[in-house]
Amino acid sequence: MSLTVDEKSLKHGVLSLVVTLVEVIQEALERQAVRRMNGGDLTLEEMERLADALLELDEAMEQIKDDHGITSSVADLHRGLDEVVDDVVDKLINPRRWAEEARG
Repeated sequence: MSLTVDEKSLKHGVLSLVVTLVEVIQEALERQAVRRMNGGDLTLEEMERLADALLELDEAMEQIKDDHGITSSVADLHRGLDEVVDDVVDKLINPRRWAEEARG
């Protein structure tokens, strides 16, 4: 039995996954930056540098998605990942639900 792999499809899928993971990390960094700004932990210069770095990252990710035609696949994967994360967070907040699902 031989395995046939479509190299273009594989590359597209892996790149979509990597870009999606970078976007998830970027969102976490943005939330942390907002917390630090609201907490007064950053100087004005640090806030500007952080904002510039996050904007550059966002632009780079958009360019990669455009260049490789993966914008819609990243969006789909991101939505799916968001649903998984929401479900995990819900189970952590509502342990009874988790226990009920484990039993049933």
